Amino acid sequence: MKKLILTTLVTVGIGLSAMAGEPVKLAVRMDDMGAFHSVNTAVMDIYRNGISQTVELMPVASWYPEAVEMLENAPGLDVGVHLTITSEWENVKWRPLTDAKSLVDEKGYFLPMIYPRDAYPGLSFTERGYDLAEVEKEFRAQIERVIKDVPRVSHITGHMGCTIFSPEVNELIVRLAKEYNLVSMDKTHAKDYGYEFISYADGAYGMLPGKCKTLEEKENSFINMLKNLKPGKKYMFIDHPAYDDAEMATVFHIGYEDVAADRQGVTCLYKSERVKKAIRDNNIQLVTVNELVNGLPRQHDAKVVKAIDNYMKVAREKGLDIHSMMVLQGGKVLGEKWQSRGDAATPHIMNSASKTLTSTAAGFAVAEGKLKLDDKVIGFFPGKLPAKVSDNLKNMTVRDLLTMTSGQAKANTTAQRQTKQDWVEAFLAEPVPYKPGTYYAYNGLGTFMVSAIVQEVVGENIFDYLTSRLFRPLGITGITWDESPDGINCGGWGAYLKTEDMAKIGQFYLQKGKWNGKQLLPEWWIEEATKAQVPSRPGGMTDDEYKKKDPANNDWMQGYGYQIWRGRHNTFRADGANGQYILVLPDQDAVVAVTADLKNMAEELNLIWDIILPVLNK
Repeated sequence: MKKLILTTLVTVGIGLSAMAGEPVKLAVRMDDMGAFHSVNTAVMDIYRNGISQTVELMPVASWYPEAVEMLENAPGLDVGVHLTITSEWENVKWRPLTDAKSLVDEKGYFLPMIYPRDAYPGLSFTERGYDLAEVEKEFRAQIERVIKDVPRVSHITGHMGCTIFSPEVNELIVRLAKEYNLVSMDKTHAKDYGYEFISYADGAYGMLPGKCKTLEEKENSFINMLKNLKPGKKYMFIDHPAYDDAEMATVFHIGYEDVAADRQGVTCLYKSERVKKAIRDNNIQLVTVNELVNGLPRQHDAKVVKAIDNYMKVAREKGLDIHSMMVLQGGKVLGEKWQSRGDAATPHIMNSASKTLTSTAAGFAVAEGKLKLDDKVIGFFPGKLPAKVSDNLKNMTVRDLLTMTSGQAKANTTAQRQTKQDWVEAFLAEPVPYKPGTYYAYNGLGTFMVSAIVQEVVGENIFDYLTSRLFRPLGITGITWDESPDGINCGGWGAYLKTEDMAKIGQFYLQKGKWNGKQLLPEWWIEEATKAQVPSRPGGMTDDEYKKKDPANNDWMQGYGYQIWRGRHNTFRADGANGQYILVLPDQDAVVAVTADLKNMAEELNLIWDIILPVLNK
């Protein structure tokens, strides 16, 4: 995945800590991507210029391949698997991915309807019946297809109610959602996640009687609905965008003939300046579906909110450009704020905080028996070794890479800026003058080697590897990670995460690898990764130089784990250049996530100890 360039244009209510009241949280969905080219292009138009950041993708539809390609260039767009077993249009039909005879008509197409319709007698599933085993097989095929093609997928929905039309199908969906670490987002599960489905104010929706005929009617109805939303509550709105073009002019079914005009109205509604203004005026925060259901719980605390405001003020007076801060305690967000170039919905560069994610990938590989910490580095790349392999290089292990004690005296920072050089070869060609495990020297390319090794043993890059094991279970989507010229995630740098994603990673470590009651990564790995495996005194530093660093009060002299820094106050952290921190405070049961663009990282951290830590001490 390459660096995120495009960001969603509409983000409302960023400075939550400064708000007089809690905002409404609204997820606006775009359904049926993949059904038509017209739908695909409308979705991308709205993503760039409108109010929706979530799309439902149909894996059986004709334009699915184009949709997948488009989504590659829209990493901030939240994606759901739109399970489909109906083919309702007269001129366009879809078939199952599996041999599901009970789900198709005599021509092999899906039946047109879930529920009986007078215009389609005997052609609904509730009339015809179905084989539940075939439904499960088909749903699995569709889910797995989207996971393979769009790994960041976060949830499951059903086309025309195909996931909720019977209790046994609904139970199946619950089981599949749990198995694939996806959230089921249909109406029967809304209460479980604390949100409410909403529609146009007059009850109009899609092809139902009384639907809005014109854009003005749609706008008025939608805005009237917005005015009735309650502060602090969560809502979801659904409609189906497309364009009124030659393609959509051919699309209809009996009883719903003006599809093109109706769906053009949805596209215009989702881009409407009147609607955007109404969203701002009614204190509504637009969120993705993933954020709606997987967001960290909020319980804003006046003392913490005030402390964050004070921290930002003092930092500003000291010339520190802080972009965001989020403070958790007891697993709940007690305060959060974005300013300067910070944005709640936009992933922020992590710099070396990326290293902790790379270590996490190594932890999963070790837990799965695919990697051992004592494995020799040269064993993974026999074809890329220098002509002469020194004894120190022969003895270098994965553990040495993780603890920054590879034996190399310095990092080869030149190689990582090259677009043609093989970074693995460059690292292995670097002299290793010291015995591995004995000489601490910070080395970003060494972390890249961990990324390359994990990719070698698991068969996919660490971004995709972590997506199924960490990001999807934690509800982290829309992030990116830069790659080397050979398609290996940079490992030591190049990840982009939102502030809340950072806080989730910190909470995951605070909970020792457990999330929602499930142990994702073994507790023993978390304990090993976060303790001081080696002293963080740079190799070659004299005693006098060490004393000048004031080690007792220096957060970079408290020891180093597996790509994780130990800090004062019994803390540990992911730490990235220019002020990116994921701070974990076990004694306070707290996490602090910070993004910034500054040089004096020690001052930034000291202010956290002086201003934020006191309000977290119970």
